[in-house]
Amino acid sequence: MRSVLLAAAALALACGTALAQPAPRTADGRPDLTGAWSNASLTWLERPASLKGLTLTEAQAKALADANPAKKAAEADARPVDPNAGPPPEGAVGPAHSMIYMDGGSAFAKVKGQYRTSWIVDTPDGRLPLTDLGRRRAREAAAMSQRMDPVGPEELAPNDRCLIGSRGSGGPGMLNNVYNSNYQFVLAPDALVIVVEMGFGTRAIPIFPSKAAAQAGHRPAALQLWMGDSVAWWEGDALVIETLNVNPVQGRFGPIFLSPQARVTERLTRASATELAYEFQVEDPVHYTQTWRAEMTLYALGGQIYEYACHEGNYAMSGILGGARAKEQAAGTH
Repeated sequence: MRSVLLAAAALALACGTALAQPAPRTADGRPDLTGAWSNASLTWLERPASLKGLTLTEAQAKALADANPAKKAAEADARPVDPNAGPPPEGAVGPAHSMIYMDGGSAFAKVKGQYRTSWIVDTPDGRLPLTDLGRRRAREAAAMSQRMDPVGPEELAPNDRCLIGSRGSGGPGMLNNVYNSNYQFVLAPDALVIVVEMGFGTRAIPIFPSKAAAQAGHRPAALQLWMGDSVAWWEGDALVIETLNVNPVQGRFGPIFLSPQARVTERLTRASATELAYEFQVEDPVHYTQTWRAEMTLYALGGQIYEYACHEGNYAMSGILGGARAKEQAAGTH
């Protein structure tokens, strides 16, 4: 009996040690952020109006996930196809993708041990605290995304033009999408490189020895870059990233609306061997009535991401513009 108890104790100790494995560190002692990560989730930036609090119980999170329309659509899409069903009715509009290509997550995210209903944590309703101009920008962006007769490419969102990823996936802050919510991080002593799968944008962020040195290292304000001008520094085990001067075209389309005065501060911490804690704060009095903050968890993928070659075989631009010109000709306006 004594030997059995000792063996059980040894097994428990071994399991506990495995579960409590420290997060890996680099050769210079910093938390190693290198790896492939995902923020795919049923949790989104803003809280749905039907949910009233920031957190969910495990039972609530499971029930909501099981009832999620995307999950039901994926289950329906996975059923065998009837080869005798025939074509859909003339004029019927079907989905652009089979649900097999969608990967929006199957569960609500856990952040700091709690299931979350939104990434936003410090507004009462979990919604963006928009100013009047911010609300107008949101309406304009929604209308532009539905426009089917653009005069030129400038009237299409940057992701339609394969300039950056959609739905704010590239950041700042980096948001989940309905698919391709994956990132490849490579950390060096003097830089963090983040490859964004959606749109395959890349953030090359220099790391400075201090906050003062980093802020002095920003590029001139006239250089307004896709995903902004980012600099970083370490505060203990957290890598802090400050971003200014986001390209105004990106800032106009949202979902995080950013003016030339905006400042986004991100924090990355290696929470465990399989998790990164990610937080970001947005300061922009042009679009928001208050500074607001969001928290999420990035999960290890256990592999690498592959190139999202947006322009290769992308007929969307010529098709959209050509269709708009055909409509004009049919109406006699072109």
